[in-house]
Amino acid sequence: MSILLDENTRVVVAGITGWQARAHTGFMREYGTNVVAGVVPGRAGEDCDGVPVYDSFATALEEHPADAAVLFVPAAAAAESAIEAAGAGVGMILVCAEGVPQHDVALMIAHARRAGVRLVGPNSQGIISPGRAKMGGTGGDLPVTNLLFRRGPVGVLSRSGGMGSETCWLLTREGVGQSTYVSVGGDAMVGAPFSELMPLFEEDPDTECVVLFGEPGSCAEEDAARLMGEGGFTKPVVAFIAGMVNESAPQGVSFGHAAAIIERGEGSPARKKALLREAGAAVVEDMREIPDAVRDALGAGFSRP
Repeated sequence: MSILLDENTRVVVAGITGWQARAHTGFMREYGTNVVAGVVPGRAGEDCDGVPVYDSFATALEEHPADAAVLFVPAAAAAESAIEAAGAGVGMILVCAEGVPQHDVALMIAHARRAGVRLVGPNSQGIISPGRAKMGGTGGDLPVTNLLFRRGPVGVLSRSGGMGSETCWLLTREGVGQSTYVSVGGDAMVGAPFSELMPLFEEDPDTECVVLFGEPGSCAEEDAARLMGEGGFTKPVVAFIAGMVNESAPQGVSFGHAAAIIERGEGSPARKKALLREAGAAVVEDMREIPDAVRDALGAGFSRP
């Protein structure tokens, strides 16, 4: 099985006529994603490579019931688009834009929660359930997607889009497949952090282990450790926390994502590692150790192809 997305998920693409959205919509459809409509204000009645385009989510969903939306819109328009999608009844929203103003992020997260909608991102590379469907830019075109990802028993959650794909590739080349990979987003506030997605993997009978790719800053990893410590997640967890160099850098030096802020020890990689280990996670010091740690977690029942 998978979480969030499979071949039956009906997807609407906001901004579909833009060059990036158009390209990735083609990649998504080639992979098997069920894209039913696009939304671009002022472009109603157009056809984008066989996908009908509407002015709004409301009119699109009248003609094409949908389960999810992916937003290929500029950062300044992300909140308005997400709020519109939530109001139209879309169950899950993926926000790809980077640099969305924090007030807008807070606004879209609040609206999504009130509407009972799951919001992934902003600053998310995308979601893929290997062999089934993908949303966003994850994996690029079909040859690359098939190189990086394969179907299997490991859920992968990452704050970094690029390094999340790298994590999946490390697993794939060692014969370890993934159930679903989610790029949760690298901003300080995101709609679906680790602790909100891990329970979905807990309920998925085909996910046997979860890999977390963490980074300095925010409390995402600390919240995941707390969830594990409280018994809210019981499956094996393998974690890698990037950015140990941040702890020895001069104060005020900027690194990586907007959320990579360490303040008085809070959000430091060392603290995250310690809390995850205390909660029972296998924390590796080198990304290349992830596949072996996963095989150990899966136990004797798993054999490398």
